[in-house]
Amino acid sequence: MQQEKNPFNSILGKMIVTKEGKRLGAVKDITFETKSGELINLVVRDSTAYVKNLNLERTHTNDILIPYNSIIAIGDFVIVSEEDLV
Repeated sequence: MQQEKNPFNSILGKMIVTKEGKRLGAVKDITFETKSGELINLVVRDSTAYVKNLNLERTHTNDILIPYNSIIAIGDFVIVSEEDLV
């Protein structure tokens, strides 16, 4: 079975929520390894107060990064596993 692909533009701006329903912010950008194309992180914009308490990695411009491997599903929202964030 072929997995459905999500174009980059369809992910930008989507709300990021935990599987428990806690809002983290919206997708600002995606970081990836240029040689392999492997997706590394989601860059968060408009982060909520909740995400600021999770002690996540940040960019040099202080944007919050969410590891791509914590993503469970992408639909109307980007759903992440909070256990994979901590």
